[in-house]
Amino acid sequence: MLVALDATYLVDPHPSGISVYSRELLNGLAREHPGDVYLHYYRLKQFRRAAASAFPNVRRRLLLPVLPTNPPWSRPLVFHALNQRVDQRLGKRVVSTFHDLFVMAGEYSSPEFRARFTAQAKRAAAMSDVMIAVSEFTRQQVISLLGVDAGRVRVVPHGVHLPAQVPELAKREKMILCVGALQLRKNVTRLVQAFERLPAEVRSEWTLVLAGSTAGYGAAEILRYIEDSPATRQIQLKGYVTAQELNQLYSRALIFAFPSLDEGFGIPVLEAMAHGVPVLTSSRSALPQVAGNAALTVDPYDIDALSSALAKLIEDGELRSTLRQRGLQRASLFPWNKALEGTNQIYRELAG
Repeated sequence: MLVALDATYLVDPHPSGISVYSRELLNGLAREHPGDVYLHYYRLKQFRRAAASAFPNVRRRLLLPVLPTNPPWSRPLVFHALNQRVDQRLGKRVVSTFHDLFVMAGEYSSPEFRARFTAQAKRAAAMSDVMIAVSEFTRQQVISLLGVDAGRVRVVPHGVHLPAQVPELAKREKMILCVGALQLRKNVTRLVQAFERLPAEVRSEWTLVLAGSTAGYGAAEILRYIEDSPATRQIQLKGYVTAQELNQLYSRALIFAFPSLDEGFGIPVLEAMAHGVPVLTSSRSALPQVAGNAALTVDPYDIDALSSALAKLIEDGELRSTLRQRGLQRASLFPWNKALEGTNQIYRELAG
């Protein structure tokens, strides 16, 4: 089978959610299905920096947009757009992955960006035969916000890799870790406010570590709040961290807090669980679906509830141990190979 994929997001100096998904899917499919042939397409900026694949069945690096004069192999059986953007029907059948529609659903970006994003999402839905949603929550958003027939939207969740070794809680630091770009949607300010409300004698023994880009929407206001916070000495801003650095943080943290307002999936929750970190997360969007019964969930708008949940995790070692075990079991249900096979099955269904 000949499959083409938009590999644009594989080229990213600071890989985040969509880049991780692209890497796992592009490399994983080529590795697991050596009898299939894959074409990788890139937009111009990324095309110039794209490296050749290590897999022999990835035959070409091609440029988007595709010109009408391109040879016949530029129209494969299936084309997969990995981030809800389809400018051309480059395959006989087209699949697009929708990670989230929070830009359409909330005030998390500028009006100009929201307009561009909405137009792009609607076009992708119209041009696709099948849409992959990364959670049931995102599937329902695609159906309701884009007016798509439910039968055209399938759920294939993201995945996680389980580390070879997971440190015991007794060997960890008094660290509350939060992973994600500093932006309005991630709800960092309310997390800081919840941390401030812990008793001073408790807070003085703990560190709140924020790992993620400091260039998100609304980041300047968040940074100003942290600078003026009475707990600022207990807050560490790591900025963007590499995958190796992130794994080290997961291995050191005693609590993971992820009170995001809106997520299409929430890979950091699974990553924390895979590393044996007790998780506190939001009761909104896709996060309860991802976390299952393996995390404490709270209303992310309720600062007192968030602070109480932090205090409970700090004080209750038995609860931390319970959530650790549940989290490890939960993470084991989401291997990346499962996402690969779910995606490949859709390709084969469309190819007939």
